[in-house]
Amino acid sequence: MPPNAAALPHSSTAERYRVIFAGICALILTVGLARFAYTPLLPLMRNEAGLSYLAGGWLATFNYVGYIAGALFAASISDLQLKYRLYRVGLVLALATTAAMGLTDNLYLWVLLRFVAGLSSTAGMLIASGLVLNWLIRQGHKPELGLHFAGLGMGIVVSGLAAAAMAGRLAWDEQWLALGVLGVAFFLPAWWWLPAPASLAAGAAKAAATPPSRRWMGLLIAAYFCAGFGFVVSATFIVAILEKLPLLTGKGALVWVIVGVAATPSCFLWDRIAASMGQIPALLLGFGLQIVSIVLPVLSQDPVLNLVGAVLFGGTFVGIVSLTLSLIGRCFPENPAKAMARLTLSYGVAQIAAPAMAGYIAAASGSYLGSLVVAAVVMVAGMGLLLILNKQQGLAPSLTGR
Repeated sequence: MPPNAAALPHSSTAERYRVIFAGICALILTVGLARFAYTPLLPLMRNEAGLSYLAGGWLATFNYVGYIAGALFAASISDLQLKYRLYRVGLVLALATTAAMGLTDNLYLWVLLRFVAGLSSTAGMLIASGLVLNWLIRQGHKPELGLHFAGLGMGIVVSGLAAAAMAGRLAWDEQWLALGVLGVAFFLPAWWWLPAPASLAAGAAKAAATPPSRRWMGLLIAAYFCAGFGFVVSATFIVAILEKLPLLTGKGALVWVIVGVAATPSCFLWDRIAASMGQIPALLLGFGLQIVSIVLPVLSQDPVLNLVGAVLFGGTFVGIVSLTLSLIGRCFPENPAKAMARLTLSYGVAQIAAPAMAGYIAAASGSYLGSLVVAAVVMVAGMGLLLILNKQQGLAPSLTGR
């Protein structure tokens, strides 16, 4: 329970779940469809639309350029009412850019659409999560985002199942259009059920956690950069990599569903792990397991082991995001979205650099495996930063430990 919770208004359980569900729908639309649907559709676009390895990497990069541009903008805004309006604009853009991908085969228009889709994903990933956390705090609920970030895994499941259902029935462009229509189902609750924000009660603001030191923040930002690098290489190319295995050929969308199914409940598990062993130790465990998931396709072509790697990847990346953003959001309860956006800039920079790097490596070698090796090395460096971070005393023990 947050500090001075007795002074805060309490909402009904039904209202709490309705608000969280709105945030989940926002994530499914802006991240699961507008952003992540590109992963299961990438092999199809290469086969049917003539998309090259290099162009595929650059499309992913511009998607993340849009994401970081949105994060920069969100980090510069303190007005919660303005953020709420931008959240709704992001929902509209996510819906429009998803459908519009199927209306053209022009590479430059694709680049623009992927950029705007990345921009819109900020609405679900950062602004919605900040608005939900702000609402939970001012309503006297525990400031945990595990339920909210279940939307990441659900978004992967929705995009993967949709792609699997359309495989062999619809062409690549028709699949994008169908995903746009599907997005309406998530747009409506995301639009209507997330309430406009109100200021945090004065007593709660005074009782908020002491802001972390600059050194502590710097280490966390650097570690989160490493997490972003490792995440984006697997998230963008895991389907294309596993589809090359003989027993998984043509089953890329189902692999993506497996990732999502593993991701959806993982947020609850990581909340419990963090409550037991502490936020930073839990992050260390998440980094270590994700490294295993990244290197498995490099070490073995066994389909079972690679599916285990997909489960590990799905089960860790949401936990890393949820734990990190919850941690920083609790440090700045009055405007958590702004603090989350600042931290996410490092994650976004990694997501710009890594897909382009992977595209060049794949173009030179004919495989994405080399990029996985680089991603694993970067993640190991991130674990080193977290070990240093765990020794710092710049943040209240209630956040770094048990």
